Amino acid sequence: LKSKMNVKNMSNEPKQTNGRERWSSRAAFYFAAIGSAVGFGNVWRFPSLVYEYGGGAFLVPYSLALVFVGLPILVLEISLGQYYETGDVDVFGGIHKRLRGVGLSSIACGYMLVTYYSMLLSWVAHAFFDSFGEENAWGNGITGSEAAEYFQDQIIGMNTLDPDDPKPTRIVWKNVGYSLFTWAVVYLCIVFGIKWTGRITYFTMGLPVILLFVMLGRSVSLEGSQEGVKEYLSSDWSVLVNQPEVWPKAVTQIFFSIGITFGIMTAYGSHCNRNEPAFMNSCVIAISNSLFSFVAGFAVFAALGHLALLEGKSIDELDISGIGLVFGSWPVVLGSLPGGEHWVRLLFFMLFCLGIDSAFSFMEGFLICLSDTVFLGSVDKKYTCLLLTVLAWLFSFLYATDAGLIFLDTVDYYINFVMLLVGGSKCFAAGWIYNIEEQVDNLGAGIVFSYMFTTFGSVLLACLLWFGINDADTALVAGFAGLVVTFTIGMAFVCYLMHDRKQKHPGMWSWKSMFYDLMFRNMMDLRDDLAGVVGPIPAVWAVLIKFFIPPIILVLFCAGCGAKTADGRTEFGHYAGYPLLPFQLLGILTVAFAGFLFMSSLVIPRLYDSFQKPESPVPSKDATIHASPERMRRDSGISGVMMLTLDDSNKGRVWPPGGVNSV
Repeated sequence: LKSKMNVKNMSNEPKQTNGRERWSSRAAFYFAAIGSAVGFGNVWRFPSLVYEYGGGAFLVPYSLALVFVGLPILVLEISLGQYYETGDVDVFGGIHKRLRGVGLSSIACGYMLVTYYSMLLSWVAHAFFDSFGEENAWGNGITGSEAAEYFQDQIIGMNTLDPDDPKPTRIVWKNVGYSLFTWAVVYLCIVFGIKWTGRITYFTMGLPVILLFVMLGRSVSLEGSQEGVKEYLSSDWSVLVNQPEVWPKAVTQIFFSIGITFGIMTAYGSHCNRNEPAFMNSCVIAISNSLFSFVAGFAVFAALGHLALLEGKSIDELDISGIGLVFGSWPVVLGSLPGGEHWVRLLFFMLFCLGIDSAFSFMEGFLICLSDTVFLGSVDKKYTCLLLTVLAWLFSFLYATDAGLIFLDTVDYYINFVMLLVGGSKCFAAGWIYNIEEQVDNLGAGIVFSYMFTTFGSVLLACLLWFGINDADTALVAGFAGLVVTFTIGMAFVCYLMHDRKQKHPGMWSWKSMFYDLMFRNMMDLRDDLAGVVGPIPAVWAVLIKFFIPPIILVLFCAGCGAKTADGRTEFGHYAGYPLLPFQLLGILTVAFAGFLFMSSLVIPRLYDSFQKPESPVPSKDATIHASPERMRRDSGISGVMMLTLDDSNKGRVWPPGGVNSV
């Protein structure tokens, strides 16, 4: 007698979690996410990089980094946030419990970053209120270099630094006060919940967009602006070969500008409805951010063209770079107009609004991860928010010293260094570790890990040769030769192991099915699992996440490690020639701290079990079958039908349970 059995897999049905706050509308999510992405990096760092690396030629690595690295990671973060309905830490803990360190290092770097990002806002606030003083420097016909010098000496307070020994000598108490004001604004923007945060960004994001176009229109109408625009669009293609650092610079600009790898987009995605179209939303955010950068570049370079005319120089001769590219150009140009002091105040107000939503988004990424934990989930969010805000304000005292800009520049370099590793780790987790237990069960650990070692070992060997051999031509040939030979030998060994497994399990595998399971199944499983909730995701996305982004980021990271200063020393540890104590040491400690979080989670995952969300909409993979012979579907009219269900609520039971007999 054969019994008919209907099996209902309840563990694959998405659970509904009640009580999680949602964005008031998709538009609110767009404004918040784009507001997070668009910040100082768009109006300061992007034009600076264009100015430094060949004008329009920089747009080539920038665009490639956007399409093939930035957008796929953005899709990954928003999709995982929606799927797991939590922040970075438990998202990657959901992929594997040993990967919570990926999320921890992500949000920790975001928190460290916002302590100095907030000081940028404080300097802008200082400059804004300073413009109302009796000695308003911005309206007195100063030159671009004088404006940049004024900003550094009087606003930041660097006039007391010894050029030969730029260690901090004092705290600039005005900037401490403006920092307190900035953090109070940040607190008020996030303490009332995600709905109010979204509504606030209608103003903090919407107004800067309007003002940018006003500034753009004013800049391009000035005499000499055409030369600036021409310089912006001109291209020195040689930098793509002669200055290879342009490639990692483009990638880190994308990381910082879009806001990926800091846990922000995962956190924001976790408050979307689970069925929101994540891929489409990601495209809207990424494209909007890049368009803002591109338009801001026109406004900055048009101002530079007019400034060059005022000073009787070519644009190349202007002694402006870095932070001075904005504060040494726009205020001077706008200050020369009728009613110029009001234009300058409007500029500073625009910059503050532009940066404030980026600042509070960093806090949201950290706050949401903590609020979803077991030990802080029951604590009122406003108290957690207050604690994080006060601590961040205290940490920001370091940047309120007269050496604050040097501390900022140094820590920013090292955090961007870490962000490459975090971005690569996220893609590695998604593309290689997702469902790895099932992959090992199917193919065996030897095959899975040999293939993994072959892929990354060959790339690492190639990097050692590329960046370790002094002669460029020899390094290029040796690197590619090492890559091909190592990968070929490794894959030959993998094929040997696969052949051996086929022999032990005849008829179970074909070569095609084994290679598919080894190379594609886990990443396609991830894509299918996500697409079942967040909407369609192109298959090419999965290929980029697994096969393209992790090796490329490994190459860029090794390139950064091998970068040299002008005097031939490694840039890591000697960045910009700043002294080891305290500047380089502080930067190295940020890298070490992020590395500690990652490694400790990898080795002792139970350390961070408290970061697990009490209730998740994603069913556990540790599901068991429960059967009851007497539970018949009497209403079906079919006799002898047994209902079997997969349930993950009581883990550890062995199937078949007592009372179920094999027939």
